Amino acid sequence: MPDLGSDLGRDAGPDLGPADLLRRRVAADPSRPFVTFYDDDTGERVELSAKTFDNWVAKTANLLVDGLAAEAGGRAVLALPPHWQSAVWLMACWSAGLHVEVLDPDTAGFHERVRSGEPAGGSGPYLLAAAEAVLGDVIHDREAEEIIGLSLHALGGPLREAPAGVVDYAVEVRAYGDRFVQSPDVVPQLPAVTVMTDASTVTKTTFTAAELVRAADGTAAKWGLEARDRVLTDMSYATAEGVLTGLLAPLASGASVIIQRNFHKDALDRRVSLEHVTVVAGVPGWNDESGSVRRLA
Repeated sequence: MPDLGSDLGRDAGPDLGPADLLRRRVAADPSRPFVTFYDDDTGERVELSAKTFDNWVAKTANLLVDGLAAEAGGRAVLALPPHWQSAVWLMACWSAGLHVEVLDPDTAGFHERVRSGEPAGGSGPYLLAAAEAVLGDVIHDREAEEIIGLSLHALGGPLREAPAGVVDYAVEVRAYGDRFVQSPDVVPQLPAVTVMTDASTVTKTTFTAAELVRAADGTAAKWGLEARDRVLTDMSYATAEGVLTGLLAPLASGASVIIQRNFHKDALDRRVSLEHVTVVAGVPGWNDESGSVRRLA
């Protein structure tokens, strides 16, 4: 994938945030599939309509604000792999006005960092949401005000064992309403995300909510995305490309996204056919030779 850091459209576009894109999508087309998730190691497949995705976002945002006292302008660190719940958490954090950094727990760099005792998100304070597989690595993060554990279980099950002091997301989120009222303090000019924009130099860049929306619109136009499109990706949300490809560009264009993790190469041909995939990004062997996205139809 090319570096999108220079294509993020900072000087044009509407003064909106990602939550506005989701509201627009739900109003226009609530029932059509928006996010489909595959984990080829477990055989899991989950499909969410725009409305169902929005319900999960609302419940999670209410947990953040009412349960964990999150405030607009605060920070959240997500140690989460590509997953439908990771997409939910990104959107919930933006709905609450939080500045998010995503760390990919599937990388060696992540494990080296946290096992050395370094805080996952650098200097704090922040809320830390982590996959169950890495809770043991982050449990003593001294900068995290709260640690939330996600089982990432296919059926929404709880953590197998919740360490003391860890909020079990699957258990707690059920108590919260599926409508979220956004605070007037949440404005598009707030910092929204810090992501990798150049892997070769390990360069990270922070973007406001408004910049993300302009990036989404620009990326959707660049790829010619339309409502009929189905985008297949396995890219990490720790990168600018991953955030745009795996969530925001499909959301802005009316398209849908298929997120896959632990993909098995022998399943790809059938998946592309079964899911009516029209655009592929980040999948070895399917991208354009340049490494950019590839249109199939």
